[in-house]
Amino acid sequence: MTEELSRTSALASRHTALGSGLEDWNGMGTAWSYDTDPDAEHDAVREAAGMFDMSPLKKIIVSGPDAAAVLDHLVTRDVRKIAPGTAAYLSVLTDKGTMADDAILYNNGDGRWMIVHGSGDTMALLRASARSRTVSIEFDDDLHDLSVQGPASLAILNEHCNVDLGALAYFRHAPMTLFGQPCRVSRTGYSGERGYEIFAGSKAICAIWDGLVEAGVMPCSFTALDKLRIEAGLLFYGYDMTADHTPYEVGLGFTVNSAKGDFRGRTALMAARGNEKIANVCLDIDHGDMVAGGEELSVNGETVGTVNSPCYSRRLGKSLALAHVAPSAAAPGTRFKLNGGPICTSATVVSMPIHDPQKRRTHQA
Repeated sequence: MTEELSRTSALASRHTALGSGLEDWNGMGTAWSYDTDPDAEHDAVREAAGMFDMSPLKKIIVSGPDAAAVLDHLVTRDVRKIAPGTAAYLSVLTDKGTMADDAILYNNGDGRWMIVHGSGDTMALLRASARSRTVSIEFDDDLHDLSVQGPASLAILNEHCNVDLGALAYFRHAPMTLFGQPCRVSRTGYSGERGYEIFAGSKAICAIWDGLVEAGVMPCSFTALDKLRIEAGLLFYGYDMTADHTPYEVGLGFTVNSAKGDFRGRTALMAARGNEKIANVCLDIDHGDMVAGGEELSVNGETVGTVNSPCYSRRLGKSLALAHVAPSAAAPGTRFKLNGGPICTSATVVSMPIHDPQKRRTHQA
């Protein structure tokens, strides 16, 4: 399938019926808001189950004799360690060793791989890595991604699944049927809760959505998703990381296997390691609402950082944000003066993630 500039989710009519204006993200109309209260959606994910249409993420199927070698050059993980039925979160780098994208790579078995990414340059760089290689690269926009997140997600999905999802460990995935529809289910998500991503074609995804609504799963907007992922310290490409930053600067050093063979940007990345110019932190802001983003952070009159991703968490009663600051100002407890537009207040670095710091909810057996 040829990648189009304008993309449409098969679930678009469900979103508009719930009040969404289908604002653009990544070339697809996206439910940034519904008529429901995003705080209620936030509560649903933390207390029961909510679902997000993550189909704006781009899905690429890679296969052929050289598929693993091509992917190993593209990504920072050691692809040989990603066994069939497992997946890995990773970085895709520019030639300069900076973040071109972040993605999840799935080994679907039988020499077939799926890489799921957002708005970065993964496809162009994948094609560059594939030059003179025997490999097939297919952008599959018929494949949709429905993310069901929350402590009740397992019990709800298991009622309508042909396998026991309780046996599916974190970052594992398998083909199955859900509400009688063929799909691939992955135990992954972007919420800081136990959750599952359902990959299914356009003919199946609407029936799965409708079944989940009937089962009591609340449709949730990207406004609620922002609250969840900021509480969980999860990054959004283009805001919390860009091509100006190395993985080590934004807390993604764990995605880099420096002992493996060559990969794009490796030499530049290793040369830059230890010379980080910024650090990614979470802020607790002394303010009764969400700030706008872009505010300057200063210490003793010296600007040392910028707010990137803000939200207001009603659950925590806190104005929060992810921010980039000088490494010398990144320790928890560091206080800043925050200035931007009409807001002049203070902010404090807090340990990240602020929600479930031990990550027990996502990783539990």
